[in-house]
Amino acid sequence: MPVRDKLYFASDFHLGTGTYDSSRQREDKIVRWLDSIKHDAAEVFLVGDVFDFWFEYKSVVPKGYIRFLGKLAELADAGVKLYLFKGNHDMWMFDYFVEEFGATIISNELKIERNGKKFFIHHGDGLGPGDNFYKFLKGFFRSRFCQWLFARIHPNLGVGIANKWSRHSRDTNAKKDNPKPGEQEWLVTFCREELKNSFYDYLVFGHRHFPLDIQITPQSRYVNLGEWITQFSYAVFDGNELKLEYFEKGNE
Repeated sequence: MPVRDKLYFASDFHLGTGTYDSSRQREDKIVRWLDSIKHDAAEVFLVGDVFDFWFEYKSVVPKGYIRFLGKLAELADAGVKLYLFKGNHDMWMFDYFVEEFGATIISNELKIERNGKKFFIHHGDGLGPGDNFYKFLKGFFRSRFCQWLFARIHPNLGVGIANKWSRHSRDTNAKKDNPKPGEQEWLVTFCREELKNSFYDYLVFGHRHFPLDIQITPQSRYVNLGEWITQFSYAVFDGNELKLEYFEKGNE
C-alpha cells in the first residue's frame, strides 16, 4: 500500500465563475488533480475561494460541483484529512462540509507543524497594510447579523445578487492587483511583521492569483499558491521541502 505522507495545498479554484462549460472544464481538471494525489496525500489544504460564491442556507446549498464534492468525499472516506479555508468569495461556509466529509473549516489563519516544519496558512485577504475599506466589509460580511439578513433572502434572488457582487469584486481586483517584486509585495510586508513575533518555515497564502515563492529570511519562505483559472498551480510538502508545482500546464 502507498504511504500517505504528503501535504497538498491549492487555492482559488473559483468554481462557478465564467460560463457553465468553462467552470465544468475547470472542475474536471481539479477532479483529475485530486485523483492523481489520492494515493499519497495525508492532508489536503484548500486555501480559500474554492467557489466563486458559497452560502449555506439552513437546508439549501448552491447547486452544482457534484463531481468535485464527490471526489472530496472519496478522499475523506480513504482517510485523507481535508481543510477548507474561508476566502473572500466563499466566506459563508458553516457546517455542510463538516457534516458531509469531516472537513475542518478555517476562518482565518491555521498554524501547524509537520515533520519539524512550521506553517502559517491563510487565504491572504485583509492582511498587510492598507485596504481598510475591504477590511471593514469583511468584518461586516462575516458578522452574524449580515449572515442572518442574507439568509432571509430567497436563494434565487440571493445567489443572483451574490454572483453579481463576486464578478464585480473579481473585475475590480484584476484591475488593481499586479504582482510586485520582493519587498513591494504586500503579503511580503505582512510576512516580515509576522516573523517578528513567531518563526515559520513557510507562510502559505492564496488570494493573489500569482504563484510566488519568495525567500523572506534565510530560513523562511512566502509561498503563494496561485489559481486554477490559467495557472493550475499548487504546492506539495514531501516531509522535507515545500515546492510549487503545476498540473497539466503543458496540456493547455
